[in-house]
Amino acid sequence: MSNTSLNNDNALVVKNVSKIVSSPEGKLTILSDINFIVTKGESVAIVGASGAGKSTLLGLMAGLDSTTKGRIFLNGHDLTDMDEDGRASVRAKNVGFVFQSFHLIPSLNALENVMLPLELIGKQSAKKIAKEILFGLGLKARVSHYPHQLSGGEKQRVAIARAFASEPTVLFADEPTGNLDTKTGENIMKTMFRLNQESTTTLILVTHNKQLASMCKREIILDAGLLIKDNKIEK
Repeated sequence: MSNTSLNNDNALVVKNVSKIVSSPEGKLTILSDINFIVTKGESVAIVGASGAGKSTLLGLMAGLDSTTKGRIFLNGHDLTDMDEDGRASVRAKNVGFVFQSFHLIPSLNALENVMLPLELIGKQSAKKIAKEILFGLGLKARVSHYPHQLSGGEKQRVAIARAFASEPTVLFADEPTGNLDTKTGENIMKTMFRLNQESTTTLILVTHNKQLASMCKREIILDAGLLIKDNKIEK
């Protein structure tokens, strides 16, 4: 375990990571020898065509799946040798998610959806925290509304509130504007980047949308499972 992996400034370290799965045609390499480090507070876009390996890489970085080869350190925690219970514990304390399809719980209203992860980690002031972040996202009049009563943009703002409420080390956003119209999508991304700048949360955006990627400070490009470019984005 290197000092680089344990550097307190690192939110995420991906070292020599490969992912190989079995298929009817034999072994299929989805990711091959991926290496990069993300420091705390960075905003990073992971881009590439469909099938490039973006979602697989996100799953590995978030501890939703295990590597075939290599190691991943999330906020200093080595996910590689952990079982699912161990990875789930690290996720609960360190990770937030925003997905294309929102993943709100239909039977809970907006406030309850945001409170849920806070309650799961034992936050005593879950309701107060959830209200503050929802109000800050312009959803004061929607806190008692259920997902089916919200527009797509409102659902995604609730999902963002839920993701940021627990102050995660890393927020993973997987095609977060994929189900939204262009204007709403742009507003959602501005909201995410504002929260990223106001907090210490690191933002990892997985997308094929170049315009959204350009809003990040750094771009990592995948092609057929290979990391072909890693560069800072000039503003």
